[in-house]
Amino acid sequence: MRQLIAGNWKMHGKLADIAAYAAALLQAPGHVDLAICPPFPLLDRFAGALNGGAVALGAQDCHAQPQGAHTGDVSAAMLKEAGAVYVILGHSERRENHGETNAVVCAKTATALAAGLTPIVCVGETLAEREAGAAEDVVRTQLRHSLPHDFSGVIAYEPVWAIGTGKTPTEADVAAMHGAIRAALVAQLGAGGAGIKILYGGSVKPGNAASLLALPEVGGALVGGASLKADDFLAIAAGARGV
Repeated sequence: MRQLIAGNWKMHGKLADIAAYAAALLQAPGHVDLAICPPFPLLDRFAGALNGGAVALGAQDCHAQPQGAHTGDVSAAMLKEAGAVYVILGHSERRENHGETNAVVCAKTATALAAGLTPIVCVGETLAEREAGAAEDVVRTQLRHSLPHDFSGVIAYEPVWAIGTGKTPTEADVAAMHGAIRAALVAQLGAGGAGIKILYGGSVKPGNAASLLALPEVGGALVGGASLKADDFLAIAAGARGV
């Protein structure tokens, strides 16, 4: 299974950055799938710069309804029309800063699937939950209630305490959690759960990417700050294992 390296620009980036960044991605290695998820206002310009090439475009959220009186929100169909292939849903920053529950994430995921997008659904525990020994239970609960019964897409495991902190779990911890997620997906979705990519996210950098990407059941990476520089993003992609 080809690994996926997805860059989450969060609330960063300028229109002036896009042309040079997209040009740099022409040097991307051919053994890995790449996606860039910029803020909404940059989607159209990025779509033009990527020009239907090997690098896919993604967005960072969508509304649970296909249309309506939802000021400031964006529908999945709009993202699809703008050229998006992926959409990140349930990121811990959305769950915490916007009060998104598992039920909200599930509704958004269903809408994204209906619009023809591939959702990247994020799960992960806080430091307090990990220290209490509840990390796997927390993640299993998020999976159970954040995924519709017909889910097909991507899962991203991001321990909340590792995002943007420079801290990462041990490789053994990552491998154990990804194994637990795989078992949960198969139990929840049947045979289809065996083929779902499980990305790791949380302070992924060029220096640690190859070792993380080599772990069992790690199907790629969701990269935050390191995706803002094309050289760093490509260095992470270069660490992906071959098919």
